Amino acid sequence: MAEIAAGAVPSPNIWNFPQVYEIENRAVDPDGALESAMWQLRPWAGATVLDLGCGTGFHLPRFAREAARVVGVEPHSALAAAARRRVRDLPNVAVRVGAAQSIPLPDASVDVAHARWAYFFGPGCEPGLAELSRVVRRGGAIFIIDNDATRSTFGRWFRRWLPSYDPAAVERFWSRQGFAREPLMIRWSFADRDDLAAVLRIEFPAELAEEFLREHEGCEVDYAVNLWWRRT
Repeated sequence: MAEIAAGAVPSPNIWNFPQVYEIENRAVDPDGALESAMWQLRPWAGATVLDLGCGTGFHLPRFAREAARVVGVEPHSALAAAARRRVRDLPNVAVRVGAAQSIPLPDASVDVAHARWAYFFGPGCEPGLAELSRVVRRGGAIFIIDNDATRSTFGRWFRRWLPSYDPAAVERFWSRQGFAREPLMIRWSFADRDDLAAVLRIEFPAELAEEFLREHEGCEVDYAVNLWWRRT
């Protein structure tokens, strides 16, 4: 049994199906729109980057190309071990087990913090945001990548799965926390329909996943996201 850092909120998709989540990671944003948008707002060349909720470390090598130092923090010990294996040949990358509410880093030790699909319910994540404010030094930036459920095919799917989800309330939450919003349109691009099906089945209940497959042709899905960001 993997050890889980205290206070972590379960992520059933990657915690239970890391191999399928790897397929999803490879499919997300093949055009690099998210990375480009973050880079324009706050480049990380020569910086220290924190990837909070790094999972199996998919994004760590990308940050490591320009950053002086990269730290991945992941609450699931087995995923953190996989991340360490992924970056074992990268001397400027380290992976630690920890939760968002208690980031295992000193005060003011990070220039850029990145959290992807870790906070899309907004209220309730205040302790994690306080920790990010603690570890990101003055002049740094915090990036939160979130679903935009108001548009796109994926957004419609998300609302059908969670009809109680209130995008306007989530947007108000992030605005009150001092974050600016950068709306972006990205896409999933899968090698084949089998990969798309596998990912839908870890992201949605089985019945909905099958409905979405019947309704949607091809191997690409348009996907709206919000890049929330704040300078420190």
